[in-house]
Amino acid sequence: MHHTTTESGARVSRRTFLALTGAGVAAGVAVATAPGASAATGGHVSTGRGHGLGASAQRAAVGFLQAATDAYPTVNTGARLAQSYGDELGLFSTAFTYDNALAIIALLADGKRSSEQTARVLGDGLLYAQDHDPGYSDGRLRQGYNVGPYTFYDGNPQPYGFVQPDGTANIGWQFGFLGTAVGDMAWPGIALLHLYDRTRDRRYLAGAVRIGEWITTNTWRTTGLGGFSFGVNGANAPVPNGSTEHNIDCTAFFSMLRKVTRDNRWKEAAAHAREFVDAMWEPSEGFFWTGTNDGVEINRFPVPLDTVTWAWLATRDRTFKRGLDWAGTALAVTDDAAAATSQLPDGEMVSGVTFSTASAQSTAQYNGITVHPQGVWLEGTGQLATALIDRNGRGDAKAADRLLAQVRHAQDVLGVGQHLGGVVVDGGVVAASSLLDTGFGFGYFQVQHVGATSWFVYAATRTNPLDWLKRS
Repeated sequence: MHHTTTESGARVSRRTFLALTGAGVAAGVAVATAPGASAATGGHVSTGRGHGLGASAQRAAVGFLQAATDAYPTVNTGARLAQSYGDELGLFSTAFTYDNALAIIALLADGKRSSEQTARVLGDGLLYAQDHDPGYSDGRLRQGYNVGPYTFYDGNPQPYGFVQPDGTANIGWQFGFLGTAVGDMAWPGIALLHLYDRTRDRRYLAGAVRIGEWITTNTWRTTGLGGFSFGVNGANAPVPNGSTEHNIDCTAFFSMLRKVTRDNRWKEAAAHAREFVDAMWEPSEGFFWTGTNDGVEINRFPVPLDTVTWAWLATRDRTFKRGLDWAGTALAVTDDAAAATSQLPDGEMVSGVTFSTASAQSTAQYNGITVHPQGVWLEGTGQLATALIDRNGRGDAKAADRLLAQVRHAQDVLGVGQHLGGVVVDGGVVAASSLLDTGFGFGYFQVQHVGATSWFVYAATRTNPLDWLKRS
């Protein structure tokens, strides 16, 4: 998950920041305040789904990713993208670019022919979005797209699928998801390289190169802390923030691009991103600072989980291996239904990790619901399991198995009866066990999520999405 701050200092996610600084008519409505979310996260009703262990749970998760891709069959018949969250979140048919990149890699990791076909559909969707943007022809991808009809909160209809009648991609202007963030470019670039590796279809490689060129042309910073800046907002104005996570993404993406193309410009770009990442490492604690708000000063609070998991997966640098131990201790949480602010079904308990050092102390409210300080971030729990499996040190396999067991339990008992495109969906992993506050001005809800489900598939298949050319 990518995050930054507003000029006033309020920290927001990549999913809300670009909306708030863009031209969207509903810029203030986003993940943290989605009107439909309260109905999905405030109850304690569950009948459980019983997906089983191992391959059965994996098949159910992949089934969810395929259902998210095929949620609107009457309006999407060709290239398309997957709806990111269950309808209950209140973002309607929004398809976040980052989530779709994750889904592509997860589907390829599954290894089934049908999964590869779905991955290609999504990859073709990314290429279509590049080639048919309504405002630009420079290879950018927007933060989010519409993939199915709905009526917005102001009463205005959104009647189209991913492709509009004029042939342009249906960008997510209703929520203001119009900007382009570096992380939202690097991850699709990585996904397209995975597709190229599997299919040898050079269209995917060409799309990845276009993404690399957009990043290096628009966000390469030579002043202050350097690295790659955040990206551009919906009005195409540069966003000065610099994200450690984004630069980790770029380190991985450009390293992979260099190996595939043998073009040394990508080696230089990877080194530029890595220099920023190294500057954010705090050796005395074993974690990374989150980045910078202005390109000059380091932002030291909160400290997020995903920088340590992704840094290991992207580099396998032994310097960073301690970060996984820090995360497994400092960010460990247990959600117990008996707690006053838990939204787990009665009698349930889920353990894992939370989003950041601020999450377990938060008393914030979203949509009138108080966050649960011990809410488990299921996407992050999948990330940590994936990284531990990849590190493969003493005790790592057992620790990862324990985390995976918790995610599988959440898959069984949470998100029951939720929908995609109005149709009941099963097999997805919810974003959080109970409503949690990230500490960056946005929350995660108990709604089935393509991103959380994809990270579960990575762990289940022992797949490193960021360093595939080195995987054992």
